[in-house]
Order: sequence, then C-alpha cells, then structure tokens
Amino acid sequence: MTSADRRREDIVQDHMPLVGHLVREMLARIPAHVNRDDLLSAGYAALVHAARGFDPARGVPFARFAAARVRGALLDELRGLDWASRSVRQRARRTDSARQELTAELGRTPTVREVAERLGCSVEDIEHADDDVQRAVVFSLQGFATAAADDMVTEPSAGPEEMLLVRERLGYLRHAIEALPDRLRTVVQGYFFEERPMARIAEDLGVSESRVSQLRAEALRLLRDGLNTHLDPALAAENPAKEGCVARRRAAYYEQIASRGTLRTRLALTGPDGLPTAA
Repeated sequence: MTSADRRREDIVQDHMPLVGHLVREMLARIPAHVNRDDLLSAGYAALVHAARGFDPARGVPFARFAAARVRGALLDELRGLDWASRSVRQRARRTDSARQELTAELGRTPTVREVAERLGCSVEDIEHADDDVQRAVVFSLQGFATAAADDMVTEPSAGPEEMLLVRERLGYLRHAIEALPDRLRTVVQGYFFEERPMARIAEDLGVSESRVSQLRAEALRLLRDGLNTHLDPALAAENPAKEGCVARRRAAYYEQIASRGTLRTRLALTGPDGLPTAA
C-alpha cells in the first residue's frame, strides 16, 4: 500500500462519524421506517469515493467536500428504494401521522393499541401495515428531489468549538476501531476502507459471506455503543447491555477505547482542519 493509499484510508476512517451525522440528519426528515443501514452503506461508499477524488489544492476542506457527495449519495439511495405500492404508501403515511399526533398529545410514544384506536382499526391491522412497510422500505421523497448538493452544505466549515468536538470524536473512532476484536477489525478495514468484496473477506477469514455480513453488523453496533458510552451516555443508556459474559466483554471493550489515549492524544490525530495528521 502506497503512502497516498494509507492517507486516503486514514481520511475515510477519521470521517466515518460524518456519515453517521448526515444519516441521522436525514432520518429526522423522513418517516421512521426507512432502513438506517441502507443509508449508512450508501454513505460510507460515497465517503470512500470522495477520498479518492479529493484534491487539497482546491482549498476546500475535505469535510465539506465529502458532505456534499455523501448527501447526494443518500438522496440517490432514497430514490432507488422508492418502489412501494400506492396502498402501502397511504397506510404508512396514515400510521405515521397518527403516531405523530398522539406523541404530541400524550408527550410520549404511543402504543400500537392507541394508534389503532386513533385510526379506527385493529392492532393486527397496524402490525400488518408495519410489516409491509418494513418489507417495502416505504417513504416519500417530496422535498428532496430538487435539492442540490451544494445547497445542502449549510456551513462552509465548523467553528473552533465545534471542530474540537469533531476532532475528539474522530480520535475516539480511531481508537474504537483499533480496539475491536481482530476478526471484526479485519471486516471493518476490508469492507469500508479497502473496498474488498465480501467473498474475498470471507475467504480470508474462512467463513461464509453471510457470516461476514453478521460480523460487519456486530462491529458497527460495537463501534456505535462504544462511542455513545464515552461521548453520549444518554444514548448509551437507552440500550443497556444485559448481564452476563457478553456484557462483561462489551464493558472491557469500552474500557480499552478509553485507555488508548487522552483528549490531548486524540486531538493530536487530526489537525486544526480536522484532517488526519501525518503518521
């Protein structure tokens, strides 16, 4: 691997939280039944392509350059998934509207029975509708199709305080990936940074492709929970680990992330612009 390839890999790794942020931002503007993993996969692929096409001589920070391309890829993914039937769309919109109204009235998430009573149908009807939505990945693209990528970049760059927070998160992400168990780290690096086919990764690990997919999902959950534990404890508290050996292993992983550095060393992994520093 050349030095340029290593730098691109570092840039991608350091900016993975950017994809998560943009996906969360988009999910807040569309119905809750959109598949988050589909958007993440499209965003990570766009991030890799952005790293390959980035030219620092243009004077544009990579974060801004990549954000425009990731947002565009997310819109393309949404358009490509918009294939549900009209009847399923209508049921999804009615159910979403009822849930939103009840949430505003009750100050909490309504139960399935409460939604059914609001719509004048049975609980089974709501559950069947939700199943159809999950299979069809239903959503409306109204309000997205005409937006240009440049219009969606609201700020040319982060302010000093925001950039420090971004750099701290990037440092935590680097350490979280390094602390992953060997097989999970191999899958993350091979799939997201080296863009290797799952079949090749499976061959190297001596497992099936479906197992590689499971390992990838497990790694992403560990990374998410590990970062939330240190950076957003409120989110981590929403998904507490069950007691037992699995919980102990996860706790040990979280401790390894913390033990790999301090605020000073994590900030040292990136420069003032958020780009990775030379190794």
